[in-house]
Order: sequence, then C-alpha cells, then structure tokens
Amino acid sequence: MDNKFDFENLKVYQKALEYVDFVYKVTKHFPKTEIFSLIDQFKRASISICLNIAEGSGGSKIEFNKFLKISRRSIRECIAITEISYRQGFMSQEAKEQSRNLCSELSRMITGLMKSLKT
Repeated sequence: MDNKFDFENLKVYQKALEYVDFVYKVTKHFPKTEIFSLIDQFKRASISICLNIAEGSGGSKIEFNKFLKISRRSIRECIAITEISYRQGFMSQEAKEQSRNLCSELSRMITGLMKSLKT
C-alpha cells in the first residue's frame, strides 16, 4: 500500500526538497556567528518553499495558487540571502551559482504549475 500524499509526487515539491538539502549542506560551512541570523533565515526561507507547496496542494486551485505565490516569494528571499552570503565570503562562486540555478528552476516550475491551475 502506497501511503504517499499527492503533493509528494509533484516534481516541484521534490525539487524544493533538493534545494533544502543544498541549503543545509552549504550553511554547514558558514561561521558559527551566523547560526541565529543568516543560517537560520536561509533554512527557514528554503523550507518555506516546500512547506507552502505541500500546504497549498490540499485546497482549491485558488488556495493552491496563493500558497505557490508565497513559495515564489521565499525563492526571492533565498536569492537575496545567497547574494549576501557570497558578498560576506560565506559562500563560493560555485555555490552561489548553484543556489541561483536551483532557485531559477524552482521559480519556473512554480510559475508553470500556477499557469496550469488557471485552466
């Protein structure tokens, strides 16, 4: 018996989980002084992306669309945190590019899902 929830089969949800994994991995190398500021905020923003996909999927198309918009805002937050982290020397150029690429892909996927909900 498969006990998966419908949202777990969404590729965008799976990609969001991959981004959370990335954020946890990259923030392990941040200075300990950032634990209660940038690290915490980065983790919460990345987690917010997949949590809003999961939470919104259980409602109407209108509700789901609202939660997807929140996910997109969290992506923008992750982009800003990525840039701050890079500028402060907490993140390499490679990690910055990887973060931006993952966020860009997630944003496109969410936008596509939003468009599909309008039909």
